[in-house]
Amino acid sequence: MNDLVTMAHVAKRAGVHVTTVSLALRNHPSLPEHTKERIRALAAEMGYRPDPSLRALMAYRKRQRQVRTVETLAYVTNWDSRWVWKEFFAHAQFFEGATQRAQELGYALEHFWLGEPQLSERRLGDILYARGIAGLVLASQRFDRDIRLDFDWARFAAVKIDYFPHEPQLHAVTNDQRSILRLATRKVVAAGYRRVGLVLHANWDLGTDFSLSTGFIEAQQAIPVRQRIPIHYIEKANPPPDEKWGGRAPRSALEAWLRKYRPEAVIGFGPAVLPQLRELGLSVPQDLAFADMCVEKPDGTVAGVRHNCRRVGELAVELLAGQLQLHQVGLPPFPTSTLVEGTWFDGATLPVRRG
Repeated sequence: MNDLVTMAHVAKRAGVHVTTVSLALRNHPSLPEHTKERIRALAAEMGYRPDPSLRALMAYRKRQRQVRTVETLAYVTNWDSRWVWKEFFAHAQFFEGATQRAQELGYALEHFWLGEPQLSERRLGDILYARGIAGLVLASQRFDRDIRLDFDWARFAAVKIDYFPHEPQLHAVTNDQRSILRLATRKVVAAGYRRVGLVLHANWDLGTDFSLSTGFIEAQQAIPVRQRIPIHYIEKANPPPDEKWGGRAPRSALEAWLRKYRPEAVIGFGPAVLPQLRELGLSVPQDLAFADMCVEKPDGTVAGVRHNCRRVGELAVELLAGQLQLHQVGLPPFPTSTLVEGTWFDGATLPVRRG
């Protein structure tokens, strides 16, 4: 009969819950000593013996909870050096957003650089596959070498941030650059300015599949033809080391464009345009209003649009996690693009015109 005595029997005899018996038999500090002694004595009297199989099962379950593995996602970049992309506000924000969201969803995010010596896509794919990494976020890829990525795609689920490379076609997440320039232009016009110009790095436009110029030209359709101003492209800026984002607009070309088209307001990237306007003797906003197409710190000083880059990174991980949970690997039959809108902020560089 002794082998039939369970903790439930002891609990019934002692007039307590079975959990109390379990705690007493494990000498748990949450119970008074006299209670533990009474229950242990009663269990011995009744011939209770612990079930070794049950104890082993409970220990196994505890170990499993303690050593639960965390699935890793790969964040794959391909720029000139391993970390140079972190010097660019948008790309650093992509990574921060992706890292935070991965942690929230129970994943680890690990960075891999395709520029490592002797590392091809196939080789990196083999490494990731051997480590059990099935999810890839492709971010900060070079647009000047638009070459098809040669992973063994049947092994992986993947999401791309931004536009490049174009091949293979994958699900993609990016800032809605077309909408952002359209928004900026419409806000400038709504503030009372009619002759609105855009100063734009040519490489930035190329890197967004010409979405920036498209958004501006679309918004111009609401402006009378005689008031429309052609885009001033910054072709070659030769940026100094601390201006890796593209460099300031060359002053002579900018001055000639301003004299020829006489804009009332200019849209552009603040660090590339505002210092040059000051050096040309122009005061903002007294002589010329300004809206930043990429506001990094919306503190009211400069009007413009903030790119919600952290949200881009978050969405990339969310989409990737969804694919993994549904066991969707390989190239998608119907690639989709998710576009994240920008947020407009008023600022002192764009006062509202009266009358």
